[in-house]
Formats: sequence, structure tokens, C-alpha cells
Amino acid sequence: MALYLLFEFASGYGLFEAHGIDEIGQSTEAVQGSIVDLNRFGKVVKLTAIQPFSSAADALNQCNAVSEGLMTDELRNFLELNLPKVKEGKKPKFSLGVAEPKLGSQIFEVLSIPCQSNDFVLELLRGVRLHLHTFIRDLKEVDLEKAQLGLGHSYSRAKVKFNVNRVDNMVIQAISLLDTLDKDINTFCMRVRSITIQAV
Repeated sequence: MALYLLFEFASGYGLFEAHGIDEIGQSTEAVQGSIVDLNRFGKVVKLTAIQPFSSAADALNQCNAVSEGLMTDELRNFLELNLPKVKEGKKPKFSLGVAEPKLGSQIFEVLSIPCQSNDFVLELLRGVRLHLHTFIRDLKEVDLEKAQLGLGHSYSRAKVKFNVNRVDNMVIQAISLLDTLDKDINTFCMRVRSITIQAV
């Protein structure tokens, strides 16, 4: 059975075909050993298709969808266009390796493509990530790093629900706290003074 790998990266989606897996072995340890050697790994994993994201906002939307285990229309079209066609009523002769198990179950529900997400697939995807710049000739490592950095900032900002005025809120709360402390100290001093006058 053929194994395809769906790889999501900051610049787009990539579809890789893993063939001749017997050369590197089925165990996780064997894959880990072969990942480092590009010649050996390059014989097993080949780039089938790539779909770049149209903009930084699109990349953020796709990243959010993947992290939540949802399949976007763009991903669906990409998979339908580039994976082998499955005849109705027949079992597919391939499976799709994905990093996110929730996304795999969503793909299976919608497209009836069997997906797997296990240590073996994750190690293969790790190898793809390591050698990505050699698979995609036009992609420079510097550009990929910039895209990853920009997407990482956007993604974390969205997850934290970043508010530009939040820093001002902290200053305002600190000033309010100081005012409250000042009032409390004045009240406390007045009470101490009245107690000492009554005692005398």
C-alpha cells in the first residue's frame, strides 16, 4: 500500500510520496537513523505536489484550521487534485500520513481517504521538515525562516488574544492600585491617631 505524507509548513502545503520504505525499515529507530542521510532519505520520500498559501492571512487561517483538526476548502481541493482517484465502492490502495490525528479523522470523514498518524509517520514528517529546502528548489532557507517567524508571531498573538492596549491596562491598574493604597493608608493613619488620642 502506497503512503502519502501531508506536510504543512509556513509557506504552504506539501504532498510527499513515501515509496521503498523497506529500504529504511518500518521501525521508528530505523527511520530516525535514515533521516540524517539525505541520499538515503531522498530515495524513499519524493515531493509529489505543493500548494503555496496566497498571503500571510491565508497562512494563519490554514494553520488555525489544522491545529483545530478542521479541513479547509483549499486543503480539500489540494488533496482531491493530487492524490490518486479512488473508484466508488473500492478501497483506496494508499493511505495518507498526517501529523494531526484530528485532521486525519476529518479527512477520512469527508474524503474517505484512510489516514494514519503514528510514530513512523511523524518521523518521516520530521525528515521532510529537516530536508524541506532540498525538496523545494526555489525555497530558500532564509525565506522559510522568515515565513515561520511571521506565522509563529501571528499564530501566538491570535491564540493569546493579543490586545495592543493591554500594556496600558496594566499601567492604569497599577495607578488605580496606588490610589487605593494611598486612601487605605490615610484611613489607617486617621484611625491610629484617633485611638492614640482616646488612650491619652
